[in-house]
Amino acid sequence: MFKVAIHGREVSESVEAYVKEVIDTLRAYQVEISVSEAFSTSRYAPYFEGFNRFSRVEQIDQFDFVLSLGGDGTFLETLTLVGPTEIPILGINTGRLGFLAPISREMIKEALTKLLKGRYEIDNRSLVSLEASGSPFGGDHYAINEFAMIRKDTSSMIAIKCYINEQYLATYWADGLMVSTPTGSTGYSLSCGGPIIMPHSGNFILTPVSPHNLNVRPLVLSDENEIRFEVDSRSTNFLISLDSRSTTVSDDISLKITKAKFKAKLLSIEGVSFIGTLRNKLNWGLDRRN
Repeated sequence: MFKVAIHGREVSESVEAYVKEVIDTLRAYQVEISVSEAFSTSRYAPYFEGFNRFSRVEQIDQFDFVLSLGGDGTFLETLTLVGPTEIPILGINTGRLGFLAPISREMIKEALTKLLKGRYEIDNRSLVSLEASGSPFGGDHYAINEFAMIRKDTSSMIAIKCYINEQYLATYWADGLMVSTPTGSTGYSLSCGGPIIMPHSGNFILTPVSPHNLNVRPLVLSDENEIRFEVDSRSTNFLISLDSRSTTVSDDISLKITKAKFKAKLLSIEGVSFIGTLRNKLNWGLDRRN
């Protein structure tokens, strides 16, 4: 018998039918179901009666799969719940864009049936790991999309000195700077002019946010490198973020980025691919000549 954990967000009433479809499909295959504490108190609570509850990594490492019901933001929350246990995650998109949650509402029953029949692959995605003085994010110091440094409470730019393997690269005068993974190349980095990189390319992307010098461009480098930053801010503080989590820090903090020692394991259902998702989500090929 499979053991499956579910995490999600309360959205609109229109999503309720899809939550029910997930539960009904899992029950049809006699799956043992557990629901996150946060999701269990949502408007969909009546469908979760009799299920176990979980809240953190220590409780989740006993499951075969974890389902994320929502958009990419929900998937990022689910990844934080899973942490370094590397339990495979399937993202079901009841939200908007859905790069990390590629299973559409219309595919729920088909995708879950394929999953429970073993018609899937594990897609290993690299993560960034943050080493910072004071541990501003506690134990959750990793991200699947990007680590970013952004100015705060002032119109002034921040100055970010960047070192690669302790070799000085440049000082970025900008609104911010981020280190993105290939997975994150379709997110914040893309909106700041960064390139799209295939998921398993083994790279980091160093992307400035509104740089003052127009000749400063995104840089692609191996994820085997260690990247260190020193930040100078006129207001003496700035924002740092790991995916959807952010906090304010002072400019005397030390910041170092490396590749995490563990992976995020995404479930890739038969017939669903990154290339197909890329084409569909970015509307590539929508040209009258095609």
